[in-house]
Amino acid sequence: MAQWTSAVGAAQLARLLKSQQGRPAGPGTRRPPAYRALADGIRLLVLEGRVPVAARLPAERELALGLSVSRTTVAAAYEALRAEGFLESRRGAGSWTAVPAGNPVPARGLEPLPPEALGSVIDLGCAALPAPEPWLTRAVQGALEELPPYAHTHGDYPAGLPALRAMIADRYTARGIPTMPEQIMVTTGAMGAIDAICHLFGGRGERIAVESPSYANILQLMREAGARLVPVAMAEGLAGWDMDRWRQVLREAAPRIAYVVADFHNPTGALAGEDQRRRLVDAARSAGTVLIADETMSELWLDADVEMPRPVCAFDPAGSTVITVGSASKAFWAGMRIGWVRAAPDVIRSLVAARAYADLGTPVLEQLAVNWLFGTGGWEQAVEIRRAQARQNRDELVSAVRRELPDWEFEVPRGGLTLWVRTGGLSGSRLAEAGERVGVRVPSGPRFGVDGAFEGYVRLPFTVGGAVAEEAAVRLAAAARIVESGGTSGAETPRTFVA
Repeated sequence: MAQWTSAVGAAQLARLLKSQQGRPAGPGTRRPPAYRALADGIRLLVLEGRVPVAARLPAERELALGLSVSRTTVAAAYEALRAEGFLESRRGAGSWTAVPAGNPVPARGLEPLPPEALGSVIDLGCAALPAPEPWLTRAVQGALEELPPYAHTHGDYPAGLPALRAMIADRYTARGIPTMPEQIMVTTGAMGAIDAICHLFGGRGERIAVESPSYANILQLMREAGARLVPVAMAEGLAGWDMDRWRQVLREAAPRIAYVVADFHNPTGALAGEDQRRRLVDAARSAGTVLIADETMSELWLDADVEMPRPVCAFDPAGSTVITVGSASKAFWAGMRIGWVRAAPDVIRSLVAARAYADLGTPVLEQLAVNWLFGTGGWEQAVEIRRAQARQNRDELVSAVRRELPDWEFEVPRGGLTLWVRTGGLSGSRLAEAGERVGVRVPSGPRFGVDGAFEGYVRLPFTVGGAVAEEAAVRLAAAARIVESGGTSGAETPRTFVA
């Protein structure tokens, strides 16, 4: 019986491998044999989760044709991977990816490190900050005081607590977007919201247009739902959306859904202007495309003079095109898994009905905590703490990276939680692997793209500052040296660092 659970075609694997090609090797740098380079490339794809474990690889002859190399090269690469524990084979069943015994199965998303690993590894993989105390504690205490009446009920609120739905609706109305509680569904984080929307509107095989780059965990969620992702390149730097490309994709591909982050885009930090928002909504309406507007970063402006545009849904007064997703997880705390959907009432009813077959509802106590924050003014004070913390981290991380890695290029965003960095021609995948060896965890650019795009980038979140940011930049520079030397400087070991 075959031990593989999915398959990777020769054309797809060739695209992924080609994306890893960085700048040419410098004088005196020894190039590895072709089979070794191929084996290393496949191993990197497995370690990053871009090729899943237990995925059947193409036959040797098929891959040789796809890569325009000899079958002997592919056979030698497969043999090297088998010897290292990254490939298993069985006569008649083919070869499939694996991980050596004792190694953790690679994550396909951007999960945070376990707490026990934080003493020796600086985690730049997860864009999340500690809770803004004392507001988390106060919110939970307030929720406990409000809990007794709910404890006498069944506790099952598929659309969310009525009080919280009304509070969220009032907050949209205060922003100039008239909203009724019937237009709100409370979810288990923004991921839960987007998952529900994708299942309602996008069946397996449906096209979903996404920004390129886009948020890695959402891309993976959509892939696993069977969507066909259609990437739409962002404009250069922090200029937001390239509207000519968006109009072309919406007109020619006719995607069922489009997913965008208008406010301090993850990972680039771009802020889409009002005219871009209006034009995208008009184009989506004309194409019959449902536009998911992720505004989880909308309150994280970091510079005092930032003028925030109106929400994307402000340009869809009929409510027929835009579905808005919000969350407490980025602006407040990642451990507060409360999100929400704002949409037309009939869409909300359909989402609630479908929820009976998913998670049934969102925890009552956490909903009460968020409702307490919204109702007491605690939310605004907590978010101001978050802004100050992210602003300081941003400035200190930018300074450290510019000093230690002057060849790396980026524009400093005026909000959000992430810095999108071009790595001077180095492979982001190899930097991520080398970073693990020197004690800094960083996600490579291809995690945020489709089919291997953005190999020359990494994402750095504003989650560390001060001495930790300084040390993170030092370790990134050490990882860069390893990559530049072809991996021969791997004797460097991470130092224990306590923030």
